[in-house]
Amino acid sequence: MAHATVRNAYSARAEEYVQALGSIEATAEADRALIRGWARGVDGRILDVGCGPGHWTALLEADGAEIEGVDPVPDFVESARARHPGVRYRLGRAERLDAEDGGLAGILAWYSLIHIEPERLGAAIDEFARALRPGGGLLLGFFEGPAVEAFDHAVTTAYRWPVPALEAVLAERGFAVTARETRADPGARPHGAITAVRAAGEANLP
Repeated sequence: MAHATVRNAYSARAEEYVQALGSIEATAEADRALIRGWARGVDGRILDVGCGPGHWTALLEADGAEIEGVDPVPDFVESARARHPGVRYRLGRAERLDAEDGGLAGILAWYSLIHIEPERLGAAIDEFARALRPGGGLLLGFFEGPAVEAFDHAVTTAYRWPVPALEAVLAERGFAVTARETRADPGARPHGAITAVRAAGEANLP
């Protein structure tokens, strides 16, 4: 899905999205525990990629993390800045982080890669590998399923991933998976999460 198509689709529904899903209270307790626990183990700068309304960025900043939220949707960035003063937000996208090589200690990409076509996902993971220092941490949240396949998301087309398939994309680009989980909450699509670290040495960039 073209970057502009996704950005415009979220821009058109940004206010609705913020009202429905833009607070930490709207998140699952298990997800809060996972993300907070992961961030506490990251020693250095974290980028919340695709931060949306900015609630995860604000939560982790309040926990003491050195974190910045980036999102391609101007309405989300403006809303996040207004609702969470003192927390850093800027425009940005997964495939172009505007971060120095090896300058990050951690990347949180919580449901922010779900609209990228499978054949283009590697470009985003390559960019993560470039920006993370060796040993840097990555936490992905995504829709889990038995096959890599598209489905009709409420905003625009999204993709499900089996855990092994997504792990393979990460391994090809120099990441070592350290943990994974799946969950099926009532009334929600199956959820997946993968924690990985950037292996020492050069990233496997094209």
